[in-house]
Amino acid sequence: SLQVKLLRVLQEKEYEPLGSTSPLKTDVRIIAATNKDLSKLVNEGNFRDDLFYRLNVVKIDLPPLSQRREDIPLLIDAFIQKFNAKMGKQIVGVSDQTLRLLLKHDYPGNVRELENIVEHAFVLCKGDHIDLDCLPKELIERQEEKPPSLLLNEGTLLRKAEAEIVERTLKKHGGNRAKTAQELGIDRTTLWRKMRKYGFL
Repeated sequence: SLQVKLLRVLQEKEYEPLGSTSPLKTDVRIIAATNKDLSKLVNEGNFRDDLFYRLNVVKIDLPPLSQRREDIPLLIDAFIQKFNAKMGKQIVGVSDQTLRLLLKHDYPGNVRELENIVEHAFVLCKGDHIDLDCLPKELIERQEEKPPSLLLNEGTLLRKAEAEIVERTLKKHGGNRAKTAQELGIDRTTLWRKMRKYGFL
């Protein structure tokens, strides 16, 4: 089975290429990710315990996107840069309304779902900001159906998101306010107010 072959690579540091009868030596480090509970699979006999302990040397638990919503604005910014380069566009950000809606969404598809939403918006976006009409219709309809009790504290999330974006952009430009303001699309007076508001002065 594949588990046996992978275990051989980790333990013996060798493998046999397809169609070969002679093993080849290798020295690799494996970074693995899963959305399954491997401990449970080991107990159920569906995953080899020796392979599990070989892989589980350093474990990093990464919560789903729905549990770390403060990362959403940073991810959106990264995806905007990615798709600007890929599609030759010059989109600078998302509207406040759009960000509020994206912060509310639960993301059952995790980060990949957010990336797909941003890519969808890029295809439809005609200006330099992503507006609600650029988003998938079903996403907007789903949010409209949500009862108010399930909605997030938008104000707190937006303030936290804005503070993180301002701080990250300042660091990127070594504290240069002119360059920071230019990248954020605001004047230096507005930047100064935001820095004062979030305790960066």
